[in-house]
Amino acid sequence: MIAVPGAFVAETCEREGERGREWIDALPGLVDRALARWELTPSGGVMHGAVGVVVPVERVDGTAAVLKVSFPHPGNVAEPKALAVWAGRGAVQLLENDAAAFAMVLERAGSESLRDLPDAVERVVVAGRLNRRLAVTAGEEFPSLKGVADEWAREIESRYGKVRTELPDRLVGRALESCRELAKDQPDLLVHGDMNFSNVLSGRREPWLVVDPKGWAGDPAYDAVNLLRDRWHTMPELAKTLPYQLAAFAEAAELEHERVVRWVQACAVKDTLWSAECGEQHGAGVSETVAAIA
Repeated sequence: MIAVPGAFVAETCEREGERGREWIDALPGLVDRALARWELTPSGGVMHGAVGVVVPVERVDGTAAVLKVSFPHPGNVAEPKALAVWAGRGAVQLLENDAAAFAMVLERAGSESLRDLPDAVERVVVAGRLNRRLAVTAGEEFPSLKGVADEWAREIESRYGKVRTELPDRLVGRALESCRELAKDQPDLLVHGDMNFSNVLSGRREPWLVVDPKGWAGDPAYDAVNLLRDRWHTMPELAKTLPYQLAAFAEAAELEHERVVRWVQACAVKDTLWSAECGEQHGAGVSETVAAIA
């Protein structure tokens, strides 16, 4: 049986509570059954992300792959569906899938991620081109980004007025307007939904392949949010280069520049208000960087 990484155990149990503990206890057996079912041979140490473990394996024919087993959460349901739709086009290939067990066998990508590229503009250009290729017809099986925009609007309305920030009224009003207008106008296109730089890996078939999609139906411009969001608190200089990076992403993805900007600005306002209300208890404090980005 596999040894589940301690950090993954702690994160899962803290986030999911008793249900997470029960799943962690069952996880080695889930992995063993998947290995036997698909005749896979482990070929490396167990890795993990936020929601699942990844085991490097070899298939019967000797090809390298990975087995991924994820926590059974509604947010993880659409991942194999999105990978199946893309069928290797800009994404890792889905080789096997057990929806009930939240287990998949995937093409093995390289160890280098887009985060490793030193040039910030090159990173967003690569991501933008991938975004364009992934924007195929989604269909009814994927959740709509309308719900995301609606939820952002509710969060902004709920917190604004209760917390103190340096955000001017006009900026918060613009974010609310963006959320409401974006919610009304969502195309039926497949969106990765978590395209941060760590989720774009080097490949053999293609230079870069996306992994770990959330699988949304809606506006591809949304992907700009997560490209930059995970760096908001660690890269203060981002506020100075953000306009140029957003323009480069929009051009590479063939997207309307204003929609890209509105998604990112609305999210920055939402996150600034969250930080003002909840940051102290989470040890984060109010992020001046995110406020500057907004």
